[in-house]
Amino acid sequence: MIKSIKAAQRLDSRGNPTVQHRKRLTWRSGSFRAIVPSGASTGANEAVELRDGDPSKYGGKSVEKAVSNVENIIAPALIKSGLRVATDQKKIDELLNSLDGTKNKAKLGANAILGVSMACARAGAAASGLQLYEYLRRESGAKTPYVLPVPFFNVLNGGVHSGNKMAFQETMIAPVGATSITEAVQMGSEVYQHLKKVITKKFGASAIGIGDEGGFAPPISQPHEALDLLVQAVSDAGYEGKVKFAIDPASSEFFKDGAYDIGFKDEKSNPQSPKQLKDLYHSLLKKYPIVLLEDPFAEDDWSSWTEFRKDCPVELVGDDLLVTNKTYVQEAHEKKACDSMLLKINQIGTISEAIESANLAYSYGWSVFVSHRSGETTDDFIADVVVGLRTGHIKSGAPCRGERVAKYNRLMEIEETLLAKGEKFVYAGENFRSAYQL
Repeated sequence: MIKSIKAAQRLDSRGNPTVQHRKRLTWRSGSFRAIVPSGASTGANEAVELRDGDPSKYGGKSVEKAVSNVENIIAPALIKSGLRVATDQKKIDELLNSLDGTKNKAKLGANAILGVSMACARAGAAASGLQLYEYLRRESGAKTPYVLPVPFFNVLNGGVHSGNKMAFQETMIAPVGATSITEAVQMGSEVYQHLKKVITKKFGASAIGIGDEGGFAPPISQPHEALDLLVQAVSDAGYEGKVKFAIDPASSEFFKDGAYDIGFKDEKSNPQSPKQLKDLYHSLLKKYPIVLLEDPFAEDDWSSWTEFRKDCPVELVGDDLLVTNKTYVQEAHEKKACDSMLLKINQIGTISEAIESANLAYSYGWSVFVSHRSGETTDDFIADVVVGLRTGHIKSGAPCRGERVAKYNRLMEIEETLLAKGEKFVYAGENFRSAYQL
């Protein structure tokens, strides 16, 4: 039984406050923690992150109201409910939503609600004698064997994640040619280190500063410049053909008045029509080994999404478009707007709802791509999510910074555990898009 729930204000990877939760069960089960991430490039329809707005504390970003909501509203109700963490995850999450009573968790705050949901899942796994990934697998109804994901490393940062002039937010590498998650992490790390050398040689030592997600942010402004750097780094590392690329422009950030200003961080603007941007993407897809494109158009530019999907040869992922919400997943399916959902647990605010959205996406034959946030924490929960839900790929930033590598280290730990137990699993590799069906 749940004995107590405590919350406290802590810091995320950008030095901003977030909410840490600690749940204590009976003395046999112990205490379980969770800490909630925060996004910078956020969708308009995401669950609401509650901030205090007091400029005298953390510039208005303190989360004491959310902490209070956990301890004074959520904790008493959840303890009184008698719900059991081992069997009642969905009921617990339903109770959390009913306590809030709003469509987007604006009353209590998604940062208050999600941490409780995460801590309950950890407690439920322990109470059931299960690893967290197995607990989540059972909650989702996913089959076995386990699938270890391809890590998509964001090694070049732009957009609102860095101070350079690159409009596109993320340029990623994906070691699809690896044979295990351990080898994939090694390949990603080695390419990252060679990329550092390439940038230093081209721009000087001052150009190897990093952005929010640990990727380098050199003085480049065009997507082909970023991709050319990756081509060289992959070649230097000896992984040609084994490491593919992915792009997340986060285009909602530079969409205004029907046009996409890919020069929005430069001295002069460079507005592109949706057709011009579409042509740019196709030119990049033809020239470089890109296997995934995320948020190529803005969250309310549905017609461009639908038109682009007609001849998009790679995985087309909706992030701001879908916000891990089954309502928008269904709408995107009806409009034939994309074929993959980015899963960010704090976009929707409970573990059960994230699972429901993923399962709906799977029912449409889509892929699911698990993601961290730019304002991350050292909590490695999403590593278990990607294994439990068999999504086949995950992005958690560069192989740099503790809050990023915590997820990759956890995935290697899971692989090691499965090997030690003799349990069957596969590395998604080239099949990352269809991992759920493996």
